[in-house]
Amino acid sequence: MRIIAGIYRSRQLKGQPPQGTRPTSDKLRETLFNVLGPAVEGSVFLDGFAGIGAIGMEALSRGAREVFFVERARKACALIRENLVSLNVKEGTRVLEAPIEKALALFARDGTAFDIVFLDPPYDRETLYVESLAELGAGSLLSDGAMVIMEHSKRLELPENAGKLHRYRTLTQGDSTLSFYRAEQT
Repeated sequence: MRIIAGIYRSRQLKGQPPQGTRPTSDKLRETLFNVLGPAVEGSVFLDGFAGIGAIGMEALSRGAREVFFVERARKACALIRENLVSLNVKEGTRVLEAPIEKALALFARDGTAFDIVFLDPPYDRETLYVESLAELGAGSLLSDGAMVIMEHSKRLELPENAGKLHRYRTLTQGDSTLSFYRAEQT
């Protein structure tokens, strides 16, 4: 896997994703960041179910101010840390080895608010999609106008609304769909 654009463009990410991890393809990653465009620059970005962290690394490369990586697999977290070291990233990141629900509770307790959230749960764990959307849509984890993007199987239909989140766009490539939500301003 490689970083597509930005200051770390063309840099290879080390390691193979651990067994059971389904990385976002380069093509879908490029599509995602083309849609996000300049919103990434200066943002506080959450890469949830991060795998080896390719989405978060791409956000860093494209100017995100702060990137949080959440992954429950120890080997994947080790790869994220190794890749951050290889890119010489020394600040503006946090890697949490935890289930997403515990990480979101920690962020809420700390008063963290995200501008962009990308979540890519395992395709066979449909409840994680709905529960994560509900938590993000109900709480204070999102800045006004924040975006939440869910990568999911094209066969899974996600809700149009979840609390203050409203889906405004979907894109499908192959078996994967990106559902884009925006937090309404309060």
